[in-house]
Amino acid sequence: MSIRFVAYYRVSTARQGRSGLGLAAQKTKIAAYVADCGSVIADFCDVQSGRHDSRSELQKALSLAKRERAKLIIARLDRFSRRVSFIASILEQGIGLVCAEMPNATDFQLHIFAALAQEERRLISERTKAALAEAKRRGKVLGSNGRNLAAKNRKAADEFASQLRTKLDADILRRSYSEIARHLNDAGITTATGRKFYPQTVKNYLTRQYCFPDGGI
Repeated sequence: MSIRFVAYYRVSTARQGRSGLGLAAQKTKIAAYVADCGSVIADFCDVQSGRHDSRSELQKALSLAKRERAKLIIARLDRFSRRVSFIASILEQGIGLVCAEMPNATDFQLHIFAALAQEERRLISERTKAALAEAKRRGKVLGSNGRNLAAKNRKAADEFASQLRTKLDADILRRSYSEIARHLNDAGITTATGRKFYPQTVKNYLTRQYCFPDGGI
């Protein structure tokens, strides 16, 4: 049976919107998924931070999906919302949510991934604030070189995390972090620094995928 979808895209900056940076990748993911099971009846795109859920195009997409009894399809969770409560509210309204990057994910799994990402962001924020406070206490001046290096390292880690997910199918992702680590080590796959995987390493990389590598605030 052919499924009808309403596609939703989001980019963080006007520059990304004009250049297609990020947007093209989202469209490619969604097009690949829809081609096998249905069609897109409409698409919407916001040029806005993922921090805010009151986005005009998102609200239009949700209204249309509900009215037409269509499923809302997104490329990945970080293009949709940064809050578990918002994702839960959408599902509670009876709007089917499909993530093209995780086509086999159930509603329960979407909640889990969103919750992990939300908690990881909170911890990252706390660690960053603590580090900055300590640096300030010591009188250290944080220059642009340090910020650029940090941004470069984050980008490299995000890219590795993205590549890692392509090596894990839906069945593997449903396993525990310990089992996934064992699977990767047995396959001869190493971390970005060439080391073996541990359960915490796996968790860090998988949750990193939903911590919004585009840097949009």
